[in-house]
Amino acid sequence: MRISTAQMFNQSINSVLDRQTSTSKILDQLSSGKRVNTAGDDPVAAIGIDNLNQQNALVDQFMKNIDYANNRLSLTESKLGSAETLTGSVREQVLRAINGGLSDSERQMIADELRGTLEELLAVANTKDESGNFMFAGYETGKQPFAFDASGNVVYSGDSGARDAIVGSGVTVATNIPGDKAFMNAPSGLGDFSANYLSTQVGDFNVQSASIADPLTYVEDTYTFTMVGTNLEVRDSSAALVTTVPAFDATNPVSFNGIEVKLQGQPAAGDSFSITPQSEVSIFDTINQAISLVEDSSKVDTPQGMSELAQILNNLDSGVNQISIARGQAGNSLKSVESYSATHTEEKLVNSSALSLLEDLDYASAITELEKQQLALNAVSSVFSQVGSTTLFDYI
Repeated sequence: MRISTAQMFNQSINSVLDRQTSTSKILDQLSSGKRVNTAGDDPVAAIGIDNLNQQNALVDQFMKNIDYANNRLSLTESKLGSAETLTGSVREQVLRAINGGLSDSERQMIADELRGTLEELLAVANTKDESGNFMFAGYETGKQPFAFDASGNVVYSGDSGARDAIVGSGVTVATNIPGDKAFMNAPSGLGDFSANYLSTQVGDFNVQSASIADPLTYVEDTYTFTMVGTNLEVRDSSAALVTTVPAFDATNPVSFNGIEVKLQGQPAAGDSFSITPQSEVSIFDTINQAISLVEDSSKVDTPQGMSELAQILNNLDSGVNQISIARGQAGNSLKSVESYSATHTEEKLVNSSALSLLEDLDYASAITELEKQQLALNAVSSVFSQVGSTTLFDYI
């Protein structure tokens, strides 16, 4: 077989170029520290590397969301803790004020303290985060959620929205507690109604509970209870007689129209009170009622004042419990977020280890291979220089 000079020249050129390519590839790997720089280096490993990088990018986004949620929930839990302390102190202040031995000026000082506590609580409820958004406004983060109206009552302008953060695949965690859920909609201390007492009250009694016992037969209305002799009459808002309990005994509940009412103590003949449907109370309204009671010296040590006090204390306890529950929910969410953070940290560690196995370069092997390729390149180049200069005329 005859080999032409051109063929031999081309083969030598290709050998030199192949060796140069192999050497250049190893140099690229050494400079980057990666065994796989392009899909062509290892197609199978490149697919795995791409998948792992995508997973790590998703985990990074989850971690950012978790940081956001953690900051909001930590601040929420802290503020609700402050609110819990403030509302808890109101009970002590009210009990201290309803003391017959205090003068009007001393009671007024306590009322002023209660008013200051109310304003502090309002400031907590209107807390802003570092971005200037109201924390307890639901979705209405740009609007102040709580404010006094013309009557001096606190009204809520936010909504019940919970802002979620995605902290895992298909997993969301609420990053806020809506203001109505924390401060406005506490269960009534009596059940489903509020009681209204008269200044003419003589007997030492108060409504212990008033709830809807049978929703199917329940008739919504305002009902008035009056002791007529030893009998208890119940009338509706139109003054129509609903029921009469002969020889009324306060140890037995009164049942009518799907409602059950329990009294503590015994009304005297002629005593009257009413109940109005109210299943939820606001901690702000309860504190306002406490202030009004403390400032009204005519009610101190009276049966009416003691009955109103019992209802206020029940509603205060319910309001404190509502804030405690909201704080517990924030704490549980915070605990859940921290758990997902630990899970993602571990996941990224596993992914990074797998990624290192697929793409990281073994420097010792790479340097050995570089030396081999350089030796081969030098040999090929030497042969090519000799073959390239050989002609038949050298032997003639």
